[in-house]
Amino acid sequence: MNQLKSRHVLWNRYTTKMKAIIIAAGTGIRLGKEKSKLPKALLEVNDQTVLSRQISVLKKMGVNEIVVITGPYAEKFPSIDVTYVNDQNHDEHDILGSLIVAKDYIDGETIITYSDILFDVITLEQIIQQECDIGIAIDMDWKKAYEGRTFHPLTEAENILLSDDKNILKIQKNIKSQEENIGEFLGLIKLSSHGSKIFTDKFEYLLTNHIGTFHNAASLKKAYITDFIQELVDSKIFVTPILVSGKWCEIDTNQDLERAEKIFS
Repeated sequence: MNQLKSRHVLWNRYTTKMKAIIIAAGTGIRLGKEKSKLPKALLEVNDQTVLSRQISVLKKMGVNEIVVITGPYAEKFPSIDVTYVNDQNHDEHDILGSLIVAKDYIDGETIITYSDILFDVITLEQIIQQECDIGIAIDMDWKKAYEGRTFHPLTEAENILLSDDKNILKIQKNIKSQEENIGEFLGLIKLSSHGSKIFTDKFEYLLTNHIGTFHNAASLKKAYITDFIQELVDSKIFVTPILVSGKWCEIDTNQDLERAEKIFS
């Protein structure tokens, strides 16, 4: 207990300038009619919202400046000590488009996270501890999470194919390969100050120069984060794979919600 406490004190000392951006513009469409009008960040897991759980873990690691990107039903978010940025054109965007709305907040050391995932302190610590400009969290033991997950099958996983020397080759849904070097993207990104500049410079370049389809998406603003990461990789910008081993889970269906309540009981 004392060792764990001292470890958190140590990281609090070094990460007080780090911020987090939570992309929370999505709703629980696959969770039934009632939850479809609720941002997924506000789903409750054992009487505590996903958002409050994420904020709690972030603050334990000294990440106190938090930006939350909202979409529809923004008025349902609680009045707490975070900065809310509303994606007023959320109907025209997917997750990358929502993140672009808050691009001015991407500076300095930054954690970017999906709003429909839960993760523990160990997972976040492994991410923060990794020295890199741009790093993405990867679970190499990902297939276990899909056992019995009938409403969110294996084919919907955001996969990452690594080379033998653990460099990222490809990131997209349902990578089919005989290779063993395939993991799942958690939806967590770490940026150094320089990495934030690389990130935003690429945004600005694409917004000015790109027209038409973007990787697997109909347009840049309809793209996923994974499409943008693939763009970085294709542009020879090094993206560090951060292999994590802590607890985490995604919440996309009621089945996932039940699983989350068991993992984070």
